[in-house]
Amino acid sequence: MSDSYKICTKLVVDSSYPDVQFDEFGVSHTYNDFHSNVKKYWQTGANGKRHLEELVLSIKRDGRGKEFDCIMGLSGGLDSSYMLHKMVTEFGLRPLVFHVDGGWNSELAVHNINVLVDKLGLDLYTEVINWQEMRNFQLAMFKSGVPHIDIPQDHSFIAVLYKFAREHGIKYILNGGNIASESVAVPSEIFYWGTDLVQIRDILAQFGSVPMKSYPFSSILHHKLYLRYFRGIKVFKPLNYMPFVQKDAISTLQRIYNWKPYSQKHFESRFTRFFEGYWLPTRFGVDVRRAQFSSLILSGQMTREAALTRLEQPPYDSELMRQDFEYVATKLGIDTDELRGLHEMPKKFYWDYRNRNNFFKLGEWVLSRIAGTTRGGAY
Repeated sequence: MSDSYKICTKLVVDSSYPDVQFDEFGVSHTYNDFHSNVKKYWQTGANGKRHLEELVLSIKRDGRGKEFDCIMGLSGGLDSSYMLHKMVTEFGLRPLVFHVDGGWNSELAVHNINVLVDKLGLDLYTEVINWQEMRNFQLAMFKSGVPHIDIPQDHSFIAVLYKFAREHGIKYILNGGNIASESVAVPSEIFYWGTDLVQIRDILAQFGSVPMKSYPFSSILHHKLYLRYFRGIKVFKPLNYMPFVQKDAISTLQRIYNWKPYSQKHFESRFTRFFEGYWLPTRFGVDVRRAQFSSLILSGQMTREAALTRLEQPPYDSELMRQDFEYVATKLGIDTDELRGLHEMPKKFYWDYRNRNNFFKLGEWVLSRIAGTTRGGAY
């Protein structure tokens, strides 16, 4: 370990994270940012409950006479599953529940989605992305050399979310993002803006080979500005207004639905498991568990010592990693040698391609003052 290596004395964010800063006490800026800027949005007591109840009344009033009063995306992961459970069983909402099938669902995710919608008596709307286009998009991202190869999945989810809200005249989108487990975001150098169409088009033009005729692209101006401020579609994150402890949420879902947990956050997708558990740590030296565990330390759900112990172990089983490597290569229609070559190619980042990062940063600054939101999805 080099002499320049540093790790936060309060969290487990370390110098492997781009742009991390430490004060004279060895405390990272992420810790200080949480207490100065983020914590005020985390209201799980009486004020939060009152705010949540008022919001639910507004949702029900605006949805009167309609088939659905809100929309919720369901990945099968813990956050969206628990949110759906709480908002239907305790608050009586009537959501349009949708799922985007990008071709990478794990069997566990399929099980968790089905047991929830069946037990709750809900209909599930599934949007299946054209596989040839998804494959083309993902291969182009791999060939570009950038770290944010998960954009094809994430972008389709966002686009379909707003598509359903627009088509069904639904004014409220409930999102499972939460401060309790997501207050520390991975820097944009690694998790770049998923809706930068300038960059997406540049990468597809250079490395794509299939016309993207049906893939659901969405402009940031369309869903952040037009739909929100001209069509009145509101995004709300209810888990920030109720107690949300991961182990308790898992226990509840297991007991009521026979829901089954994952070994790590976001591992409901086989591609995301490969991306976050293997590709990022081995190619870019970034272990996203440092952000995830730091978020849990800040919300009192994990000790720093426990996090350090967990980090001594690989993200997941080495044999499963090997199987995932072969599975990803086969599904993308390439052999393992080609995928290994993509893993070893020179690293590229968002600035190596056309981009609108400055525009996105300005928009983030403006929205943080207008709507009190920030990049990362926690609030």
